[in-house]
Amino acid sequence: MAHFTKLDENNTVIQVVVVSNEVTMPDGVNENEQLGIDFLSARKGGVWKQTSYNNNFRKQYAGMGFTFDEAADVFVEHQPFPSWSLDGNHDWQPPVAQPEGEYLWNESAQSWDAIG
Repeated sequence: MAHFTKLDENNTVIQVVVVSNEVTMPDGVNENEQLGIDFLSARKGGVWKQTSYNNNFRKQYAGMGFTFDEAADVFVEHQPFPSWSLDGNHDWQPPVAQPEGEYLWNESAQSWDAIG
């Protein structure tokens, strides 16, 4: 089974669907993303990209609200807090490094609060 995401005009994931191997692997061996895109476009319209359930490509499995970065060909998780910034690996980083142990980010104080 192959997983595909439907993107809106801002490249935000608005739907995730599964497509049968009969569609994407007609030879039973080699998966073809374009066959899945063509199948979904003909039936549902819109822009589709394949995502990897096992994180084998495009960085990570895309869920609702993720964005697709065309230049890097990766899916990016939604920004967890307004103060966090995207690093070169397309991961969100806090403005202050998380200390060791169990902490939660406090956006209003811009610091980590110990749990417990």
